[in-house]
Amino acid sequence: MKILIAGGAGYVGSALVPKLLDRGYEVTVLDLLWFGKQLPASVPVLEQDILSIREEELRGVDQVIFVAGLSNDPMADYSPAKNFVSNAACPAYLAYVAKRAGVRRFIYASSCSVYGYTENELYDEDAPAVSAYPYGISKLQGESAVLQMRGPEFSVIALRKGTVGGYSPRMRLDLVVNTMFKTAIVDGVIRVNNPSIWRPILAMQDAVAAYTRAVECSDGISGIFNVASGNYTLGEIADFVRDGVREFLGIDPKLQINHLSDIRNYKVSIERAQRTLSFKPRSTVVDIVKDLVDHRAAFADFDNPAYYNITTFKGLDDAMVAV
Repeated sequence: MKILIAGGAGYVGSALVPKLLDRGYEVTVLDLLWFGKQLPASVPVLEQDILSIREEELRGVDQVIFVAGLSNDPMADYSPAKNFVSNAACPAYLAYVAKRAGVRRFIYASSCSVYGYTENELYDEDAPAVSAYPYGISKLQGESAVLQMRGPEFSVIALRKGTVGGYSPRMRLDLVVNTMFKTAIVDGVIRVNNPSIWRPILAMQDAVAAYTRAVECSDGISGIFNVASGNYTLGEIADFVRDGVREFLGIDPKLQINHLSDIRNYKVSIERAQRTLSFKPRSTVVDIVKDLVDHRAAFADFDNPAYYNITTFKGLDDAMVAV
């Protein structure tokens, strides 16, 4: 089976590609390589903009996975216009071209951010998606666009992912568990903006498993699926990160607890993904910390701007202005 992964050189893609290769799939990556290339040398890379892809370039591809776009609220707030193009227009166009080219399945990386702010409710995929901020709105628009194209010969799956954490060859330190891990080591402090806020967390290994289950599910399956390793409050995440660095590194960081407002607060049910995709998460927050500890030497330079999406994004903007 031939799979094209848009954004395949990114944080999730760089962990997903080797797993798909190991399962015998033929993988091509479509990526502008903003964050470099940490992929197996054998993987072909189309270094071009998604909106430049042509129908003939997708002929013979069986499935397309979209893990591209601008990946979080800070990046979306910095450039709302680019956010809407990347997260809504790009997947819509790529799915349209893919369907015309005879691709059988399109898998879209959505986000639980579409749920916005809820009060102590466990949301399934039929719950209201009412985000009022650019990132969540754009992910919902991307979902809506690609799902409109599903049909008997074109399966469309949208994975609403929790916040991903853990190691990837294209590392990030700007995600909640990874950030707490870094500050515990560098500053001896874990900072919590609001301990009562809920977040679904998705370990990298479980994220890779979710995409694998989507690739390998029955041809007739389409729809939206929440995927997470578990739901935690930010205060609880901090406790587990502290437990992990104590156990695995002998570091005893302090907790700095604030009570600031937050635009996101949600917890999700993954029952549909378990029932339909056979998605069974195996990891906890402590497992994510263990994964980071095991690979710590691979991202020892915590100041590397490539580990922080917004820093890299601003640098690219500055470079374009200078030109």
